[in-house]
Amino acid sequence: MHAIIVQEFGGPEVLTPAELPSPQPGPGQVRIAVSHAAVNPVDTMIRSGAYRDRLVDQAPPYIVGMDAAGVIDALGPDVDERLFVGQHVVSLVLPTSILKGAYAQQIIVPQATVVAAPVGVDAAAASTLLMNAQTARMALKALAIPPGEWIAVTGAAGAFGGYTVQLAKAAGLQVIADAAPQDEHLVTSLGADVVLPRGDDFAARVRQIRPDGVSGLADGAVLFDKALPAVADGGRMAIVRGWEAPATRGIDVHWIMVSTGASDTAGLAELVQQVSDNVLTLRVADVLPADQAPEAHRRLEAGGLRGRLVLEF
Repeated sequence: MHAIIVQEFGGPEVLTPAELPSPQPGPGQVRIAVSHAAVNPVDTMIRSGAYRDRLVDQAPPYIVGMDAAGVIDALGPDVDERLFVGQHVVSLVLPTSILKGAYAQQIIVPQATVVAAPVGVDAAAASTLLMNAQTARMALKALAIPPGEWIAVTGAAGAFGGYTVQLAKAAGLQVIADAAPQDEHLVTSLGADVVLPRGDDFAARVRQIRPDGVSGLADGAVLFDKALPAVADGGRMAIVRGWEAPATRGIDVHWIMVSTGASDTAGLAELVQQVSDNVLTLRVADVLPADQAPEAHRRLEAGGLRGRLVLEF
């Protein structure tokens, strides 16, 4: 089977095509014939070696990728009846596990990480859903903001930020979001009530709208201490990368690690339903052949994309 592997950590050029044996599912596992795999920032971090400490249970070649869409082509023993051969599915894949990642024609994943694909959505778009939307879902759960109160979202034009805005609105929250001038219409269309210019002064601008601060903040732009002043005393902040947050004003900072929610089957299925209900919008920036994975990583790292790049197998 065809795969894109990383033999040694480095730049995008270390992503190379290879032919590997077809993996076989064990108990409680599913084999997916992958048609599309979304490209996410975490893929570039694993490829570069930034997360090498998370790969202690693996030996090279490594396979990156956390988002896959395709068709189930084999089931291991003891898989429950909701999954079947020939079913179109999506999966939140954990490339740091011994099963490795999504950049391959066939992958083995635990059944709990697999749900039916959204109906009426092409596989390229479906592959962009689970990793970022589940991170957003987990962030909102950690923030625990009651309906009617205010949340701030940085990086709102990105995948995580965009899903956070949409899920927050679906939960009855009022949303202040950031955007570059060219993204203001996009972020407004996602449902943000107030759109402010992106940048290091975002927190000060939030305080002009909400003088006491917002109940919670989801920091998709990784502003960290620059965003923290936007949060009210005793509020909460959700971050998507590690940060030694200062203990200040009673604010709780939650580091959201989507790997801990990969087996939340009910939550993943709810996200799929929210696509069908038009709560969540899937955005594809471009679809590239899988062997162009190095180019996809270069484009992602260059920035400015709106929507996910997707590899096609």
